Parts: sequence; C-alpha cells; structure tokens
Amino acid sequence: MSDGPLIVQSDRTVLLEVAHPDASDARHELATFAELERAPEHIHSYRITRLGLWNARAAGHTAAEMLATLDRYSKFPVPQAVALGIRETVERYGRLVISRDDEGQLVLGCTDRAVLTEVASAKKIAPLLVERIADDRYLIAPWARGELKQQLVKLGWPAEDLAGYTPGTPHEIRLETDDWSLRPYQQKAIDGFFTGGSGVVVLPCGAGKTLVGAGAMAEASTNTLILVTNTVSARQWRSELLRRTSLTEEEIGEYSGETKEIKPVTIATYQILTAKRRGEYAHLALLDALDWGLVVYDEVHLLPAPVFKLTAELQARRRLGLTATLVREDGREGDVFSLIGPKRFDAPWREIEAQGFISPAECFEVRVDLPYDDRLAYAAAGDDERYRLAATAPAKLDAVRDIISRHPGEQILVIAQYLDQIEKLSTGLGAPQLTGATPNAERERLFQAFRDGEERILVVSKVANFSVDLPEASVAIQVSGSFGSRQEEAQRLGRLLRPKNSGHTASFYSLVARDTVDQDFAQNRQRFLAEQGYAYTILDAAPLTA
Repeated sequence: MSDGPLIVQSDRTVLLEVAHPDASDARHELATFAELERAPEHIHSYRITRLGLWNARAAGHTAAEMLATLDRYSKFPVPQAVALGIRETVERYGRLVISRDDEGQLVLGCTDRAVLTEVASAKKIAPLLVERIADDRYLIAPWARGELKQQLVKLGWPAEDLAGYTPGTPHEIRLETDDWSLRPYQQKAIDGFFTGGSGVVVLPCGAGKTLVGAGAMAEASTNTLILVTNTVSARQWRSELLRRTSLTEEEIGEYSGETKEIKPVTIATYQILTAKRRGEYAHLALLDALDWGLVVYDEVHLLPAPVFKLTAELQARRRLGLTATLVREDGREGDVFSLIGPKRFDAPWREIEAQGFISPAECFEVRVDLPYDDRLAYAAAGDDERYRLAATAPAKLDAVRDIISRHPGEQILVIAQYLDQIEKLSTGLGAPQLTGATPNAERERLFQAFRDGEERILVVSKVANFSVDLPEASVAIQVSGSFGSRQEEAQRLGRLLRPKNSGHTASFYSLVARDTVDQDFAQNRQRFLAEQGYAYTILDAAPLTA
C-alpha cells in the first residue's frame, strides 16, 4: 500500500486521481493493459479487460509487471480476486498453440488436455477441427486457421499462432538511408513485429507509421500488398516509398477505383476491395494476384467489416497492422487481435513527444450557447436531430472566427461533419472546402497548396481524418464530429503532431454546445486522448467573442 494515485476495485475498474503528482507516471504504465472508460476533471476511470491483458502479454508484458504497476501506485491493497484474475487471464494467452506437423498440416495443441477438450467440443469450434490425432493435438481444417482464432478469442482461450507464413515471392527492397535513419522506437516496432510474426504496431499520428511499414517491407523483401483508406493515402504511400526505399515507379502499382495496376508492391484501397458487382466482391482476385509475402493494413482500426472475412483466409501471409489507436467504435477489437494479430508494439503519445519526435499539443473545449429559439427546437427534437441541432449551432461560426484571429500566420484546419455546415463555414471564412465529393485531383491540389502555404485555412470533412500528411498544420478547430468517436478525435489531433519548421506548437479546439448531447458526446470522444495524457482546458465562447 502507498499514497499513490490509484484505487483498484474488485470489479476490475481502476480509479486515477488526476491531480496526484504521480498521476502521469501511473497513467503511462496503466495504459499498457487497461482501457480508459471515463475522464471527468478529477478522477479518471479505467477498466482491465481480457483483451487488454492479452494484447499487453503479446507485446511482451508479464502479469507480474502489470500487478507491480498496480501495487506501486495503489492507495490500498489490490483486491486478491483482481490479482488472481489478472494472472489467470494472462496465463490463458498461449496455452493453446497453432502449429504445423511434420507433413505441414495445421495442428491445434495444448498441454492441458481439459482445456483442449473444452474448446474442441464448443459448438462453433468443432466444425473447424478434422480429428484428434493425439491426446494433446487436433488436426485443423486447412481453411480454418483464421476463423479458429476468432472463435477461440470469443471463447476466452486465445491461441498463439506459430504455424509460420509463406515467404512470398522474393523481391529486394532496401531502405535508402543516406540522409535519414529509422528512429529507435521505429526499429523496436519492426523488431517486435517480426519477433511476433504478425500483429499491430500502435504509434501516434505523425510518428512515422509509414516508415515502420517501409522498414518491415525491407526486412521481408517480398511481394507486398498495402491496404489503405483512400486514393490520397495510396499516393502518399507511393511517394514515401519512392523517396525512402530502393523501389522504383515500375515496381509500385496502385489498385483503386481509378487505376488497376498489379506490381510487386501494390497499394490498394479498402473501398475497392469491398466493392461489389452483382452481389459478389468484384476484386477478390487481387488477394491472390501475386504470391504476397507481406500484407500491410494502414489505419487498421478502420478495417471494414467485410475485410475481416477476407483476412481470415489470408492467415498464411504475414500481416502488419498500423494504427494510432486500437479503439474501434464497432467493438471489433477482438477481430483485429485474432485476424491481423495482437499488439506487438505500442509507444505512448507523450513519450514520443518527450523525445521531440512529435509536436507538443494543447487541447481546448470551447463551449457555446444555443439561442433561445434553438433551445426550444432542440427540446422538441428526436435524438438524432438533437445532435445535429447542437453540432451545427450558429454561434460556432463566430467562435471559429475568433479562434482563427488568435493564431495569426498559422495554418489552420476547420473540421466539420455536415455538408451544409461545411458550406457555411467555407463561405463565412472565405476558405476552400474539401469533402468526399471533391475529386481526387482537386483534393491533392488543395492539400499541396496548404503544404506550400498558398492556402492558410482549409474547411474539411472527415476525409482529412486519416493518412493525410499536412506537416505545417498547427491549429485544428473541430466544429462537429461523428457523435462520440474516440478514434476520430485522436486522428484529428494527429493531423497536428508533426514537428513544425515554423516552431508553432499544436492547438486543438473542439467546439461544443453547452448542456446538450454535443457536450455528452465530447466527453466520450476525449477519452482516448485523456488516456494518452492530454487534458482539455474548458473555455467559454462568450468571452472569446466579446
């Protein structure tokens, strides 16, 4: 027991006293295996989940280390049931092992015959197993490797996959490091990935996830399929690979709605992979077009649900997921864990900031009031319409103008959810707008004009949330968002985190209508960033505009 900032409760929730001098250190260590649930001003609430413990174990953390964190920072003794539960949950990871026998057949093994019998008799697992070939082993159906891992996670017995991977067709890829080098944490991420075989690397936006991908490609030196969120992202990947590696334009293909190229390194969009024609996925042949030895999933937290099913059939390919957050709003983190792989490396945002590799950032929640007539309309509206009325409050435009005036000479992103709101903001600010309807060529032109300083302000929709490199953006003003999306909030702050040539630090503003569901959703959106150590300063829009 100590005078620490934590209280560990018997239901596996952990309370963190934010004002305690050791709160930052405790948060840093706790985030390794626990998920932040609520983040009001003074006490943050975390929950220790099975998936969080298994991800931590896969990343190299032991149950003893996790319990040592709780013991070191807890005000009161850790409940015995919690300590025992953590040990038992962590020990479940890897009790079951998927491997290959001497004939190359997939085998599910376990030294605990009772556990093996339990899982083999489960209704959804039995059809995936061919026969029992020994007391401690079952033969797995050749096609069932991915689905078996999914079902075992749901059953509470995650398997360690040691069945290996096809090397793919060799293709030499070298990093060209004459004027740059991998940062230490990037090399650790690559090493952790290959030690584990497949899995997810979690790094802050702006910390160089693309370079981790390039480094993994150079290590594997094999035909590589890269899956990305959109065409703009595909072209940024292409540009970065041409600049950082030995790959030439003839070796990199784009497979999107606009172009259908298949080359030793092929960059495809999630949209094209999930496109249907006559009820069938029209581009599945891409997955077997070449003998891929590595599949890279950019922004893996956005992986569309249909791609999970396709990925279940790609288990013989080495898979690398890249993301700033494992948070998924659809609750399918377990599928990322089982099909892409567990977390292999995770660098806290503040830790990378302290090393000088991402920009310091300040976060602000700016509260505006609804006019009286809008309050009446809000009170009478249904749930969905209430959020729209609050999110599009007219007072937000004046607040945006005032915030912009406080940042002369800085490059500013104004971000909104609704197209009519984006139109009003663009007109009111005299700034160009960029939405999903903006043609790719025009998107790239506007982004480049922003990078070059020709455009100082862009009004954007969620198309700018992901995989857009705008290194000199130092201010983001979020006028409205996707309800309570934590990963969206993280990605929007992430647009600002590249260190600036200008020397400006990052400022992230979230505009919220007071005493509405907009404020409730804002609290949920901020949870992930609070877990990373970012505190929101609450501002009143009235003094701002006075």
